[in-house]
Amino acid sequence: MDTLQVGQFGLVLQQAKAPLIVPLLKFLVFVCLCMSVMLFVEKVYMGIIIIFIKLFRRRPVKHWKWEAIKDDVELGNSAYPMVLVQVPMYNEREVYQLSIGAACGLSWPSDRIIIQVLDDSTDPTIKDVVELECQRWASKGINIKYEIRDKRNGYKAGALKEGMKHSYVKQCDYVAIFDADFQPEPDFLYRTIPFLVHNSDIALVQARWKFVNSDECLMTRMQEMSLDYHFTVEQEVGSATYAFFGFNGTAGVWRIAALNEAGGWKDRTTVEDMDLAVRASLRGWKFVYLSDLKVKNELPSTFKAYRYQQHRWSCGPANLFRKMVMEIVRNKKVSPLKKFHVIYSFFFVRKIVAHIVTFVFYCVILPATVLVPEVQVPIWGAVYIPSTITLLNAVGTPRSLHLLIFWILFENVMSLHRTKATFIGLFEAGRVNEWVVTEKLGDALKKKLGAKAPRKPRLRIGERLHMLELVVGFYLFFCGCYDLAFGKNGYFIYLFIQSVAFFIAGVGYVGTFVPNS
Repeated sequence: MDTLQVGQFGLVLQQAKAPLIVPLLKFLVFVCLCMSVMLFVEKVYMGIIIIFIKLFRRRPVKHWKWEAIKDDVELGNSAYPMVLVQVPMYNEREVYQLSIGAACGLSWPSDRIIIQVLDDSTDPTIKDVVELECQRWASKGINIKYEIRDKRNGYKAGALKEGMKHSYVKQCDYVAIFDADFQPEPDFLYRTIPFLVHNSDIALVQARWKFVNSDECLMTRMQEMSLDYHFTVEQEVGSATYAFFGFNGTAGVWRIAALNEAGGWKDRTTVEDMDLAVRASLRGWKFVYLSDLKVKNELPSTFKAYRYQQHRWSCGPANLFRKMVMEIVRNKKVSPLKKFHVIYSFFFVRKIVAHIVTFVFYCVILPATVLVPEVQVPIWGAVYIPSTITLLNAVGTPRSLHLLIFWILFENVMSLHRTKATFIGLFEAGRVNEWVVTEKLGDALKKKLGAKAPRKPRLRIGERLHMLELVVGFYLFFCGCYDLAFGKNGYFIYLFIQSVAFFIAGVGYVGTFVPNS
């Protein structure tokens, strides 16, 4: 009876193949090829622009007016604008001293700067030590304010918004923001504030991130490759062409007047920084990116923390696109070309198409064509375009070129979560506003395990398994076996290797591990 049922199922499948499955798969291949071409054109365009920038040395100090702020005998310190430095944090046991110390170490006249620590911690012990640290710096003559609030509404956006309501903020002209693991160099304000002082149409000056733990493990090296491309190419191109890019949420200085004109901080999505940047840009404000100004920070080194971060970074932009696309279309203050750039290049291609095509095409549709040989993917779509995109992505981190294959496999694994998060954001599904603060370890790993300690977790099996990765891994492995036995295009080599990558992620053998005690 079972054999008969299997035979009937196979017969039904064969009968549905020609009229239904083949046309549907051909359509999906066509859609994926179109998205691949979109992404390819975008990457090549940015590559050409960045070559132009480097060849002609289009540095911000040449394009915008920049003069060092000088001491004035008559005016004294009042020649310097008042600057607010906000340091939002949430249960940052491992890094609070580093971040507060770096903020208090900024070079600027002491009577022209206010350090504001916005502590949303829920752990009373951590709140106490953070407050004591602020008191310690205050005793040294630093103008530092320790601010807490009763309810953590709006997460980081809510904390920043609440921080701007204090009466002493009214005397400030600019606000610098640093997340809890960021450590700016002392001359940070001297290098950024002059752009805002001497150019009245600039709203934001953004610095680059420098990763202090990029060599922590293979996963942090992969992150460095992805983020270096973002900073080396995407931010640079946006700054040089349209004076627009997404604020990174930290290591930047805002003109408070521009921030207020744009409507201030909003917590409607999990990317409050990008939300503010888009709204400010639609009001005609311009942004400057400084690639040579680097601020040290920490990459998430545990797989759990990285997955949560990528969910937020993928879901938030898609949700913001849904909420703002018509507002951008109707806007009258910016040119049609800039609106096209924001809608098509910044949002649609980079924040939606890039995630979806990576997973759907290379981990679902391409393997499916192995099972349906009537559908063929042209070699330019299966090999040439993804290879070119990969090489263009690799230019940001030349030191990691030898890890390119590992980066491809890891990015394909992470594209599963990014695609899921993108659809959640587009359709405002269940986890659309989920905000999990990215875990920062600081020196915890060295203190608890020692420099030569083993990296991999010793947890119960149930705590390590990730079922989505395992399911995709089994699917790719099955397609690889089928291609090896019956196929003619040699996809099985890629399918087997990629399935192993999904299996490794599926059993939690990725990143570092810090024991609870």
